[in-house]
Amino acid sequence: MIEFWELYKNGQWEVPFLTFSIYLFVAASLILYLIIVASRNGKIKKERLTKEYSVVIDKIMSDVVFEEIPFTEVKKDKNFLVLFDTSFFREVLTDSLINLHKNYEGVYAQKLEQFYKDSGLIKDSFKKLKSLKWEVKCKGITELSEFNIKEAFDQIIVYSKARKKTLKIVAINAAIKLEGTESIKYLVEHSDPIDDWMQLNIIGAFKKHDIGDTEGIEHLLESQNMTVVTLGLKLIKELKLSQKVPHVAQLAAQTTNTIIKYEAQSILQTLTA
Repeated sequence: MIEFWELYKNGQWEVPFLTFSIYLFVAASLILYLIIVASRNGKIKKERLTKEYSVVIDKIMSDVVFEEIPFTEVKKDKNFLVLFDTSFFREVLTDSLINLHKNYEGVYAQKLEQFYKDSGLIKDSFKKLKSLKWEVKCKGITELSEFNIKEAFDQIIVYSKARKKTLKIVAINAAIKLEGTESIKYLVEHSDPIDDWMQLNIIGAFKKHDIGDTEGIEHLLESQNMTVVTLGLKLIKELKLSQKVPHVAQLAAQTTNTIIKYEAQSILQTLTA
């Protein structure tokens, strides 16, 4: 320490300091360059592997969907088993299954769901729910809800109260897809504010999944959370639930919140016009 102080007093610190700074800058630049190159090479490799895997996966999916070949037969292929042991191949396979499932209905969709379960890909999705990364959780939730894994509902609904808004929206949308109005009771007890963006997503989920049974939506109007009440009113309006008019009228008569009262009265006029 004394030596550094002597260098400073004598004005002899500039050269060592500048030399050290140059070396540090060069080293940092080199490390950053290597990281960028490695990242780029990793992306190129993944793109190449995805194309290669897609050829194999397309053949497998064709056999599963149209030839009714079960997973027990598919896994007899040693080349497939070697690929299936790699996590990236399973990721590509899961993405392909999801894309197909979105475009098929009925028996074909059921075959894809069965393959998802028999292959063990469902276990990968459940593991993602335990990840520390919110985006990985979102992916797991999306996969499980896409394949209608209703037993995942209890684990998914927990994330409806997550801090990360995106994760919260994905969880609520998945819960609505899996259990429809069964998810309403969790929204009634929701303590956090549900902002306009989240409300739009929830309404969109009800419309997208065509929830036939609307029994229970009126319970949203009983919530102590005013944003949940607003959500209930918007759902009744957007889904044109004229059978809920008595509940809206009761809310309009009893609430002391002027904004809620005005909104309820507006919806009554719309539904009774």
